[in-house]
Amino acid sequence: MIHIVKAGLLTTIQDLGRYGYQKHGVIASGVMDSESHRIANLLVGNSPDLATMEITLMGPVIEFQDNALISICGGNLSPMINGDSVPMWRPIFIKKGSELRFGNPKQGFRSYLAIAGGFDVPLIMESRSTYLRAEIGGYQGRALEKGDELNINHLSEVSARLLERLEQACGKRSHLTTKWFVASEFTPVIQSGETIRIIEGREYGQFTKESQKALTAEDFQIDSKSDRMGYRLNGPQLKRKKQVDMVSEAVAFGTIQVPAEGNPIVLLADRQTTGGYPKIAQVVSIDLPKVAQMKPGERIRFEMISLEKAQQLYLERERALDQLTRGLAFKMR
Repeated sequence: MIHIVKAGLLTTIQDLGRYGYQKHGVIASGVMDSESHRIANLLVGNSPDLATMEITLMGPVIEFQDNALISICGGNLSPMINGDSVPMWRPIFIKKGSELRFGNPKQGFRSYLAIAGGFDVPLIMESRSTYLRAEIGGYQGRALEKGDELNINHLSEVSARLLERLEQACGKRSHLTTKWFVASEFTPVIQSGETIRIIEGREYGQFTKESQKALTAEDFQIDSKSDRMGYRLNGPQLKRKKQVDMVSEAVAFGTIQVPAEGNPIVLLADRQTTGGYPKIAQVVSIDLPKVAQMKPGERIRFEMISLEKAQQLYLERERALDQLTRGLAFKMR
Protein backbone atom coordinates (compact mmCIF):
# COMPACT_ATOMS: atom_id res chain seq x y z
CA MET A 1 0.00 0.00 0.00
CA ILE A 2 1.11 3.57 -0.63
CA HIS A 3 -0.04 6.68 1.21
CA ILE A 4 -0.35 10.11 -0.43
CA VAL A 5 1.20 12.63 1.95
CA LYS A 6 0.88 15.51 -0.51
CA ALA A 7 -1.05 15.49 -3.78
CA GLY A 8 1.04 17.62 -6.13
CA LEU A 9 -0.35 19.75 -8.98
CA LEU A 10 -2.23 17.02 -10.86
CA THR A 11 -1.57 13.36 -10.12
CA THR A 12 -3.89 10.75 -11.63
CA ILE A 13 -4.01 7.02 -12.33
CA GLN A 14 -3.91 6.32 -16.07
CA ASP A 15 -3.43 3.41 -18.44
CA LEU A 16 -3.37 3.19 -22.24
CA GLY A 17 -6.95 4.44 -22.56
CA ARG A 18 -10.63 3.58 -22.62
CA TYR A 19 -11.28 2.51 -26.20
CA GLY A 20 -14.45 1.15 -27.78
CA TYR A 21 -16.85 3.57 -26.09
CA GLN A 22 -16.43 6.78 -28.09
CA LYS A 23 -19.60 5.98 -30.03
CA HIS A 24 -21.40 6.38 -26.68
CA GLY A 25 -19.73 9.74 -26.01
CA VAL A 26 -17.10 8.37 -23.61
CA ILE A 27 -13.64 9.81 -24.29
CA ALA A 28 -10.56 7.60 -24.59
CA SER A 29 -8.51 9.42 -21.92
CA GLY A 30 -5.40 7.48 -20.81
CA VAL A 31 -1.77 8.53 -20.47
CA MET A 32 -0.45 11.56 -22.31
CA ASP A 33 2.98 9.98 -22.91
CA SER A 34 2.33 6.35 -23.81
CA GLU A 35 5.99 5.56 -24.46
CA SER A 36 7.19 6.57 -20.99
CA HIS A 37 4.21 4.72 -19.49
CA ARG A 38 5.00 1.53 -21.39
CA ILE A 39 8.69 1.58 -20.53
CA ALA A 40 8.00 2.33 -16.85
CA ASN A 41 5.79 -0.76 -16.67
CA LEU A 42 8.34 -2.94 -18.45
CA LEU A 43 11.06 -1.90 -16.00
CA VAL A 44 9.15 -3.38 -13.05
CA GLY A 45 7.98 -6.53 -14.82
CA ASN A 46 4.42 -5.33 -15.54
CA SER A 47 2.50 -5.71 -18.76
CA PRO A 48 2.32 -2.35 -20.64
CA ASP A 49 -1.44 -2.07 -20.15
CA LEU A 50 -1.31 -1.81 -16.34
CA ALA A 51 -2.03 1.58 -14.80
CA THR A 52 0.72 4.01 -13.81
CA MET A 53 0.65 7.27 -11.87
CA GLU A 54 0.81 10.29 -14.18
CA ILE A 55 2.54 13.15 -12.35
CA THR A 56 2.27 16.67 -13.76
CA LEU A 57 5.03 19.28 -13.22
CA MET A 58 4.83 19.50 -9.40
CA GLY A 59 4.91 16.00 -8.00
CA PRO A 60 3.31 14.43 -4.93
CA VAL A 61 4.87 13.18 -1.72
CA ILE A 62 4.32 9.42 -1.34
CA GLU A 63 4.97 7.15 1.65
CA PHE A 64 5.50 3.46 0.95
CA GLN A 65 3.93 1.27 3.59
CA ASP A 66 5.42 -1.92 2.15
CA ASN A 67 8.62 -2.79 0.31
CA ALA A 68 8.09 -2.02 -3.37
CA LEU A 69 9.68 -2.12 -6.80
CA ILE A 70 9.10 1.06 -8.80
CA SER A 71 10.36 2.94 -11.83
CA ILE A 72 10.04 6.58 -12.88
CA CYS A 73 10.08 7.56 -16.56
CA GLY A 74 9.17 10.59 -18.67
CA GLY A 75 9.88 14.15 -17.61
CA ASN A 76 12.59 14.73 -15.01
CA LEU A 77 10.81 16.25 -12.00
CA SER A 78 13.77 15.64 -9.67
CA PRO A 79 12.60 12.51 -7.81
CA MET A 80 14.07 11.92 -4.33
CA ILE A 81 13.77 9.10 -1.80
CA ASN A 82 14.26 10.24 1.79
CA GLY A 83 16.00 13.35 0.46
CA ASP A 84 18.43 11.48 -1.83
CA SER A 85 18.16 12.01 -5.60
CA VAL A 86 17.28 8.85 -7.50
CA PRO A 87 17.92 8.12 -11.18
CA MET A 88 15.13 7.55 -13.68
CA TRP A 89 14.56 4.96 -16.41
CA ARG A 90 15.57 1.97 -14.27
CA PRO A 91 14.08 -0.30 -11.56
CA ILE A 92 14.20 1.05 -8.00
CA PHE A 93 13.73 -1.01 -4.85
CA ILE A 94 12.26 1.12 -2.06
CA LYS A 95 11.93 0.01 1.56
CA LYS A 96 8.81 0.16 3.69
CA GLY A 97 8.47 3.53 5.45
CA SER A 98 10.47 5.44 2.83
CA GLU A 99 9.21 8.65 1.28
CA LEU A 100 9.29 9.57 -2.41
CA ARG A 101 8.95 13.23 -3.32
CA PHE A 102 9.69 15.42 -6.32
CA GLY A 103 11.66 18.66 -6.51
CA ASN A 104 12.20 21.28 -9.20
CA PRO A 105 11.26 20.23 -12.75
CA LYS A 106 14.42 19.89 -14.83
CA GLN A 107 13.08 18.69 -18.16
CA GLY A 108 9.67 17.74 -19.50
CA PHE A 109 6.20 18.13 -18.04
CA ARG A 110 4.98 14.68 -16.94
CA SER A 111 6.55 11.76 -15.06
CA TYR A 112 5.19 8.22 -14.89
CA LEU A 113 5.50 6.15 -11.75
CA ALA A 114 5.03 2.41 -12.25
CA ILE A 115 4.91 -0.03 -9.34
CA ALA A 116 5.37 -3.78 -9.62
CA GLY A 117 1.93 -5.39 -9.68
CA GLY A 118 0.18 -2.20 -10.78
CA PHE A 119 -2.25 0.00 -8.87
CA ASP A 120 -5.33 -1.81 -7.61
CA VAL A 121 -8.12 0.40 -8.94
CA PRO A 122 -11.32 -0.90 -10.57
CA LEU A 123 -11.76 -1.48 -14.27
CA ILE A 124 -14.40 0.89 -15.64
CA MET A 125 -15.35 0.11 -19.24
CA GLU A 126 -12.21 -2.03 -19.59
CA SER A 127 -9.83 0.71 -18.41
CA ARG A 128 -8.34 2.06 -15.18
CA SER A 129 -7.81 5.54 -16.62
CA THR A 130 -9.14 8.60 -14.82
CA TYR A 131 -11.75 10.58 -16.76
CA LEU A 132 -11.80 13.73 -14.63
CA ARG A 133 -14.77 15.53 -16.14
CA ALA A 134 -17.07 12.51 -15.78
CA GLU A 135 -15.51 11.47 -12.45
CA ILE A 136 -15.01 7.85 -13.46
CA GLY A 137 -12.04 5.49 -13.44
CA GLY A 138 -8.71 5.76 -11.68
CA TYR A 139 -8.94 6.45 -7.95
CA GLN A 140 -12.58 7.41 -7.25
CA GLY A 141 -12.75 9.22 -10.58
CA ARG A 142 -10.53 12.10 -9.47
CA ALA A 143 -6.98 13.33 -9.04
CA LEU A 144 -5.14 11.96 -6.02
CA GLU A 145 -5.47 13.96 -2.80
CA LYS A 146 -3.70 14.14 0.53
CA GLY A 147 -4.57 11.11 2.67
CA ASP A 148 -5.45 8.75 -0.20
CA GLU A 149 -4.21 5.16 0.10
CA LEU A 150 -3.70 2.89 -2.91
CA ASN A 151 -3.38 -0.87 -2.80
CA ILE A 152 -1.12 -2.79 -5.14
CA ASN A 153 -2.02 -5.89 -7.17
CA HIS A 154 -0.14 -9.19 -6.89
CA LEU A 155 3.33 -9.18 -8.41
CA SER A 156 4.21 -11.19 -11.47
CA GLU A 157 6.88 -13.86 -11.15
CA VAL A 158 9.35 -11.60 -12.93
CA SER A 159 8.58 -8.64 -10.65
CA ALA A 160 8.82 -10.75 -7.47
CA ARG A 161 12.18 -12.18 -8.52
CA LEU A 162 13.71 -8.77 -9.28
CA LEU A 163 12.31 -7.23 -6.07
CA GLU A 164 13.78 -10.06 -3.99
CA ARG A 165 17.16 -9.72 -5.69
CA LEU A 166 17.35 -5.95 -5.03
CA GLU A 167 16.01 -6.35 -1.49
CA GLN A 168 18.79 -8.77 -0.62
CA ALA A 169 21.44 -6.43 -2.05
CA CYS A 170 19.99 -3.30 -0.44
CA GLY A 171 21.28 -3.89 3.08
CA LYS A 172 20.55 -1.02 5.45
CA ARG A 173 19.93 1.52 2.71
CA SER A 174 16.43 2.87 2.12
CA HIS A 175 16.52 2.10 -1.59
CA LEU A 176 18.61 0.53 -4.33
CA THR A 177 18.62 0.88 -8.11
CA THR A 178 19.97 -1.41 -10.78
CA LYS A 179 23.19 -0.46 -12.54
CA TRP A 180 21.53 -0.97 -15.91
CA PHE A 181 19.01 1.46 -17.37
CA VAL A 182 17.12 2.34 -20.54
CA ALA A 183 19.19 4.07 -23.24
CA SER A 184 18.59 7.77 -23.92
CA GLU A 185 17.26 7.02 -27.42
CA PHE A 186 13.97 6.02 -25.79
CA THR A 187 13.62 9.31 -23.90
CA PRO A 188 10.88 11.37 -25.61
CA VAL A 189 11.52 14.66 -23.80
CA ILE A 190 12.47 17.54 -26.12
CA GLN A 191 13.43 21.16 -25.73
CA SER A 192 11.21 24.13 -26.55
CA GLY A 193 11.24 25.04 -30.23
CA GLU A 194 12.14 21.58 -31.54
CA THR A 195 10.24 20.14 -34.47
CA ILE A 196 7.12 17.98 -34.28
CA ARG A 197 6.30 15.99 -37.41
CA ILE A 198 2.81 16.10 -38.91
CA ILE A 199 0.89 14.79 -41.91
CA GLU A 200 -1.83 16.57 -43.87
CA GLY A 201 -5.27 16.57 -42.29
CA ARG A 202 -8.57 15.91 -44.01
CA GLU A 203 -9.26 19.62 -44.61
CA TYR A 204 -5.67 20.71 -45.31
CA GLY A 205 -6.59 21.69 -48.87
CA GLN A 206 -9.29 24.09 -47.62
CA PHE A 207 -6.68 26.42 -46.11
CA THR A 208 -5.01 29.26 -47.98
CA LYS A 209 -1.52 28.80 -49.40
CA GLU A 210 -0.27 31.39 -46.90
CA SER A 211 -1.72 29.41 -43.98
CA GLN A 212 -0.33 26.12 -45.27
CA LYS A 213 3.11 27.71 -45.48
CA ALA A 214 2.84 29.37 -42.06
CA LEU A 215 1.96 26.04 -40.42
CA THR A 216 5.49 24.73 -41.00
CA ALA A 217 7.48 27.94 -41.52
CA GLU A 218 6.70 29.71 -38.24
CA ASP A 219 6.73 28.87 -34.53
CA PHE A 220 3.67 28.51 -32.32
CA GLN A 221 3.50 28.96 -28.55
CA ILE A 222 1.52 26.69 -26.23
CA ASP A 223 -1.12 28.78 -24.45
CA SER A 224 -1.48 28.77 -20.67
CA LYS A 225 -5.12 27.64 -21.05
CA SER A 226 -3.95 24.27 -22.39
CA ASP A 227 -4.72 21.02 -20.57
CA ARG A 228 -5.06 17.26 -21.11
CA MET A 229 -7.89 17.90 -23.56
CA GLY A 230 -5.80 19.97 -25.94
CA TYR A 231 -2.93 22.40 -26.45
CA ARG A 232 -4.12 25.78 -27.69
CA LEU A 233 -1.45 27.36 -29.87
CA ASN A 234 -0.73 31.05 -30.39
CA GLY A 235 1.05 32.19 -33.52
CA PRO A 236 0.19 32.91 -37.13
CA GLN A 237 -3.56 32.74 -37.74
CA LEU A 238 -4.53 29.93 -40.10
CA LYS A 239 -7.37 30.82 -42.47
CA ARG A 240 -9.52 28.80 -44.83
CA LYS A 241 -10.18 29.93 -48.38
CA LYS A 242 -13.84 30.27 -47.45
CA GLN A 243 -15.86 29.57 -44.32
CA VAL A 244 -18.23 26.64 -44.75
CA ASP A 245 -20.19 24.62 -42.21
CA MET A 246 -18.85 21.17 -41.38
CA VAL A 247 -20.37 17.96 -40.11
CA SER A 248 -18.77 16.80 -36.85
CA GLU A 249 -16.37 13.92 -37.40
CA ALA A 250 -14.28 11.63 -35.25
CA VAL A 251 -10.98 13.05 -34.00
CA ALA A 252 -7.80 11.37 -32.76
CA PHE A 253 -4.93 11.99 -30.37
CA GLY A 254 -2.80 14.58 -32.16
CA THR A 255 -5.49 15.94 -34.51
CA ILE A 256 -4.83 19.65 -35.16
CA GLN A 257 -8.11 21.54 -35.46
CA VAL A 258 -8.47 25.18 -36.43
CA PRO A 259 -11.44 27.17 -35.01
CA ALA A 260 -12.80 30.19 -36.89
CA GLU A 261 -10.40 32.67 -35.21
CA GLY A 262 -7.45 30.81 -36.75
CA ASN A 263 -5.50 29.62 -33.67
CA PRO A 264 -4.90 25.84 -33.93
CA ILE A 265 -5.59 23.32 -31.17
CA VAL A 266 -3.68 20.03 -30.83
CA LEU A 267 -6.13 17.49 -29.40
CA LEU A 268 -4.70 15.26 -26.65
CA ALA A 269 -5.65 12.36 -24.38
CA ASP A 270 -8.87 13.87 -22.97
CA ARG A 271 -10.07 15.09 -26.38
CA GLN A 272 -13.75 15.08 -27.24
CA THR A 273 -15.08 12.16 -29.29
CA THR A 274 -15.97 14.28 -32.35
CA GLY A 275 -15.07 17.72 -33.64
CA GLY A 276 -16.65 20.20 -36.03
CA TYR A 277 -13.58 22.32 -36.79
CA PRO A 278 -11.48 21.74 -39.92
CA LYS A 279 -8.50 19.44 -39.40
CA ILE A 280 -5.43 20.96 -40.98
CA ALA A 281 -2.97 18.28 -39.83
CA GLN A 282 -2.30 15.28 -37.61
CA VAL A 283 0.73 14.83 -35.34
CA VAL A 284 2.42 11.54 -36.24
CA SER A 285 2.19 8.82 -33.61
CA ILE A 286 5.92 8.69 -32.92
CA ASP A 287 5.97 12.36 -31.85
CA LEU A 288 2.90 12.33 -29.58
CA PRO A 289 5.02 11.53 -26.47
CA LYS A 290 7.19 14.54 -27.28
CA VAL A 291 4.16 16.82 -27.48
CA ALA A 292 2.93 15.43 -24.14
CA GLN A 293 6.18 16.54 -22.47
CA MET A 294 5.92 20.15 -23.66
CA LYS A 295 4.81 22.87 -21.20
CA PRO A 296 2.53 25.86 -21.62
CA GLY A 297 4.68 28.78 -22.70
CA GLU A 298 7.07 26.64 -24.75
CA ARG A 299 7.37 27.03 -28.48
CA ILE A 300 6.58 24.34 -31.00
CA ARG A 301 7.40 24.04 -34.71
CA PHE A 302 5.90 21.60 -37.20
CA GLU A 303 7.43 19.67 -40.09
CA MET A 304 5.22 18.13 -42.78
CA ILE A 305 6.06 14.56 -43.80
CA SER A 306 4.25 11.95 -45.88
CA LEU A 307 1.90 9.32 -44.49
CA GLU A 308 4.29 6.64 -45.78
CA LYS A 309 7.20 8.21 -43.86
CA ALA A 310 5.07 8.42 -40.71
CA GLN A 311 4.18 4.75 -41.01
CA GLN A 312 7.83 3.83 -41.53
CA LEU A 313 8.88 5.79 -38.44
CA TYR A 314 6.14 4.13 -36.38
CA LEU A 315 7.19 0.63 -37.42
CA GLU A 316 10.85 1.38 -36.72
CA ARG A 317 9.97 2.65 -33.25
CA GLU A 318 7.81 -0.37 -32.47
CA ARG A 319 10.63 -2.69 -33.54
CA ALA A 320 13.01 -0.79 -31.25
CA LEU A 321 10.56 -1.05 -28.34
CA ASP A 322 10.14 -4.75 -29.01
CA GLN A 323 13.91 -5.15 -28.88
CA LEU A 324 13.96 -3.19 -25.61
CA THR A 325 11.25 -5.48 -24.20
CA ARG A 326 13.31 -8.55 -25.02
CA GLY A 327 16.44 -6.96 -23.55
CA LEU A 328 14.68 -6.09 -20.30
CA ALA A 329 13.25 -9.60 -20.07
CA PHE A 330 16.80 -10.97 -20.35
CA LYS A 331 18.07 -8.60 -17.62
CA MET A 332 15.27 -9.64 -15.27
CA ARG A 333 15.79 -13.39 -15.59
